[in-house]
Amino acid sequence: MTGRVPPLAIAPSRPSGRDHVASGSLMTTSSAREVARAWESFAAGEDVETGVRPEILASWYRCRDRYEVDRSLDAAPGAGGDVQRIDNDVIFTALGSLGALAGQEVERDGAVVTVTDGGGRVLGVWGDPSAQRRAELHNLAPWSSWSEECTGTNGMGTSLEVSGAVTVTGPEHWCEAFHKWACAGISIRDVVTGAPVASINISRWNAPLSELVPLWLTKAVVCVEQEIYRRAVYEADKVIAEFNKNSGQVSRPFMAMDRGGNVIAANEAAVALLGLTGETPLAAGAIEPAQRWTPDISGLADVVRWAKERARGTAQWSGYATVTVNRGESATPLTMRPVVDSSHVVGMLCVFGVQEGESYESASEAVVNPLPRRVIGMRNDRLVLLAPSEIRYAEADRNVVWLMTERGKIQAATRGLENVERSLTPYGFRRVHRRFLVNLRRVAELERGIKGELFLIMDSRSHEFVPVSRRHAPELRRMLGV
Repeated sequence: MTGRVPPLAIAPSRPSGRDHVASGSLMTTSSAREVARAWESFAAGEDVETGVRPEILASWYRCRDRYEVDRSLDAAPGAGGDVQRIDNDVIFTALGSLGALAGQEVERDGAVVTVTDGGGRVLGVWGDPSAQRRAELHNLAPWSSWSEECTGTNGMGTSLEVSGAVTVTGPEHWCEAFHKWACAGISIRDVVTGAPVASINISRWNAPLSELVPLWLTKAVVCVEQEIYRRAVYEADKVIAEFNKNSGQVSRPFMAMDRGGNVIAANEAAVALLGLTGETPLAAGAIEPAQRWTPDISGLADVVRWAKERARGTAQWSGYATVTVNRGESATPLTMRPVVDSSHVVGMLCVFGVQEGESYESASEAVVNPLPRRVIGMRNDRLVLLAPSEIRYAEADRNVVWLMTERGKIQAATRGLENVERSLTPYGFRRVHRRFLVNLRRVAELERGIKGELFLIMDSRSHEFVPVSRRHAPELRRMLGV
């Protein structure tokens, strides 16, 4: 494990009448009572808009409406499924070492340290023996599941749902049996897929955590993130090497993707087909994760997941799917061949216009979830409940999505433009650019640039412009009837 882990302070830094921690600052007893009252109301089916931190309230919505977690649960259920993936062993070893070191420091303060995998399954527990015995009463022990889906709002499970360190204290826990615990956790995410790989959490019974704990967690996981980054660069080298080896034999549009479905290399024909410029880093190969490009091709993410599963680490496998690269144009076959390293699929070589190998068949009937009545946004310390009609457009800033509304610029509680798009499509929203999603009912004017570019004016008073990418323009004109 590389890097120096900062010293850890669990006990409060000074005597205080306050007895809870929230988001890096202490929660007063009165505010704890307020949260407890809000929890009772929310668990009874009522909506709550104030008195609870936005990230906690968003978690409560998930627990109540999506996961339907029993709030009377007093112990975490056992974890099912297979053991962790072999290619994550180095990461779990580094986290285990970190957990053991932190466990020695927190033992004198009556706290415990836990490490989970990306699904919330506890892999190890360290710390004060008496605190561990109390934790075991709630099944806070190896091979139990502390994901939000299984156990509701808690430091480990909630950290897997959001980015950065998260604190969950007292009645902020979804299950009443955990209301005397204070905990803080942080997830470690795969830089390629964005999915959580693991989490580390510190918990204390009937006593506060130091407000320095979230900062310690953030600094402590840097060494693990370095290993994830190193692996991502190593895998990209392997994929680009295979791409270069085969590119001279392919005259059609040809590209290479990492295991997350991000394009890391493309020939000139593929660059043109995807609507990119010749100056893109993909022409030379994007080793750095930040330089990779996520194509806006409907269903491609599902196809990539299918291909990785079917290949099962076999370099000889191939398969194809029919995809629509540019909306309004005819679909084309896409053949994929895996790039394998040590029996693991680390990427895909993709040829457009070729149909070879196993055929991809999408699910015949997708499960339709109930349409959301409201869209949840976050502003300052409040959740903002929005009707879809209030939103003019959504703009992505990496994984953060901003909603432009009559009430100003509001951050979406849901991360990722694709996730926001899924919830808003039934209300007349359409993607017009890799970074923009617009409410077609709110388009006021269209304007053409000097080079033929198309812009949407969403508010004629302020001349609010939204660019339309070339691939989306034909379908947009059809839908608007222009």
